[in-house]
Amino acid sequence: MATRQLYVETLSAAQPKRSGDVSGDTWTCLREAGGTTVILCDGQGHGIRAHVSATLCQSRLTGLLKAGYSLRRAVTSLAESMEVARGRDPAYTAFSVLRILNDGEATVLSFDMPGAILLGMRHAAVLPTRTMAGGPPTVAESNCHLVPGEGVLLVSDGITQAGLGCGLREGWTIEGVARSVDPFLSAGGEVAGLPGRLLDESLRLCGGKAGDDATVVGTVCRWGRTLSLFTGPPADRARDAATVDRFLEDAGWKVACGGTTAAIVAQRLGRAVRVEQDPDSLVAPPRHYIEGIDLVTEGAVTLNQVYNLMDTDPALLEEESGVSELLRLFRAADRIHLFVGGSANPASAHISFRQQGILSRHAILPLIVGKLRAAGKLVVEEAV
Repeated sequence: MATRQLYVETLSAAQPKRSGDVSGDTWTCLREAGGTTVILCDGQGHGIRAHVSATLCQSRLTGLLKAGYSLRRAVTSLAESMEVARGRDPAYTAFSVLRILNDGEATVLSFDMPGAILLGMRHAAVLPTRTMAGGPPTVAESNCHLVPGEGVLLVSDGITQAGLGCGLREGWTIEGVARSVDPFLSAGGEVAGLPGRLLDESLRLCGGKAGDDATVVGTVCRWGRTLSLFTGPPADRARDAATVDRFLEDAGWKVACGGTTAAIVAQRLGRAVRVEQDPDSLVAPPRHYIEGIDLVTEGAVTLNQVYNLMDTDPALLEEESGVSELLRLFRAADRIHLFVGGSANPASAHISFRQQGILSRHAILPLIVGKLRAAGKLVVEEAV
């Protein structure tokens, strides 16, 4: 049986040094099957030049990770380049990388950045650091284990240096930030409110005028919500039973999409497929029902209608249907596991499908996946 996995929510607040200017800080979040990676980059100086430097640093690091580099190898490569650029190249950028695995193991690797803060459910503390094992001496490493309700806070030095020249000889410091966060959490404050609260406090310490680009990125873990969707018969029909077993063993809500897919699932379960009688919608295909499966729908037409409505306000959907129900599940899920059958559907090639603008399953699914990922969902595709 699939184990539950953590989902990492990200929250942020940022302020450029000069109002109306672009920030020299950038950040991004990468969601992969094994965990979540958050990258915060601080370009040298401020304004457009710093922004470009930070963006290039972020792009290079994400590119290395997507190319298959390990986290340590990618950070080492980038840190060595930045060390050479220190003091003489405007592209010099400081950065922090936080990776949280699905089981809660968290690692922070940082180059010339403030430390990270552990956000407990009722307590905050600066994470102890050491030199990264096997890496450059300029890269600091911190580790911790997170459970639901806990997270990690990353900040740029525009936060920790707030107050310099305004009464704080060393600035706010990362320890000062943690001391500010601790009573907030102890009083039951939610992490969602932290980034904006810390940014406001940094501006207050600077007398209302930012001394540098300032960014706060907070993360908090919770149990993830998973949706498993099986659509299309497997390429090798001898694999039908094994594919259904894997689909059923996966965590979360279960959706069978397509008439043949529904028949394969029902046969494996030894149960009947019932068709919705007197559906509410005159447009969406009728739903099907299989005991033990959360949602059973028609295939290509349903998927096309779902795609067409993904950017629509849910309140505008007046009728209950397989389309509206699948849209709700997509919105509610954090992780979506697609079991995509390799068999072609001859009906999709019929001229009537083209005449109505209905794309085949293999054409519409990548478009749906693109929108889901743009919305911050983790989508895992598995060809069967």
